[in-house]
Amino acid sequence: MLYLVGTPIGNIGDLSPRARQVLSDVDVIACEDTRVTGILLKACGIEPKKLFCYQEHNKASKGPQLIDMLRQGLDVAQVSDAGMPAISDPGEDLVRLAIEAELDITVVPGPVAAMSALVLSGLDTRYCHFEGFLPQDNTRRRERLNRLTKYDETIILYEAPHRINKLIEELISAGFEDSNIAFAREITKKYEEVIRLKVNEAPGYFEANPPRGEFVICLEPLEQKAEAESGMCDADTLIKLLIEKNMPTKEISQVVSRALDLPKKDVYKRSLELASMKNYN
Repeated sequence: MLYLVGTPIGNIGDLSPRARQVLSDVDVIACEDTRVTGILLKACGIEPKKLFCYQEHNKASKGPQLIDMLRQGLDVAQVSDAGMPAISDPGEDLVRLAIEAELDITVVPGPVAAMSALVLSGLDTRYCHFEGFLPQDNTRRRERLNRLTKYDETIILYEAPHRINKLIEELISAGFEDSNIAFAREITKKYEEVIRLKVNEAPGYFEANPPRGEFVICLEPLEQKAEAESGMCDADTLIKLLIEKNMPTKEISQVVSRALDLPKKDVYKRSLELASMKNYN
């Protein structure tokens, strides 16, 4: 059996009794850093001799080895340095290999930094988009930042302290300057801190308080995007009604844009899309 085990993101007291038992019972513990996981096991009185290094840089070679162990009937637990494996940490590739090999997999839930920060942020928790770390490649990074402007739910990011200022500049350039943002660090630890402000206030804050430690960032989506999508949803109903009445597309765009205060070109484009659909109900 492959066990995906969540481990504490800071406070060792958050390790569940079931996770402690599984880590004690399995034959092998696959982990990112044997030193980090060794400290956790030592604190729990678990023998660290069964640790197996499995991380981003060796997963291509080590993954098949773990699958062979599972095929031999060994129980393997997979952990990350902190939190849930496979969430911005190694794990998803091993899960995929295990599924392809038709091996049994289960999860032992534990803390997740993203969700912990979200509930502390004060932002909307009903809908959220987990982005994690943005790509370091400049082209891909710009693409992802542009994509973030299109979401209408709370956005969750991870970032290292030495890149915080760069990220803030990028968010301002993308149009998020008036959005609320929460920077969470040291969650569950002694110096837990959540900094809540507007994006355009963040440069001044971090100039006076240099960033320390890795951050989980919760970002309010662009308000105008949410409003625009809501407006277009209302527009669809009106556009469909006018199409049924055989009104020309140009006139539809004029009527709907005036009635709902929407850009005429957007309404015109949407009218063409709806008119081309055989079934739009």
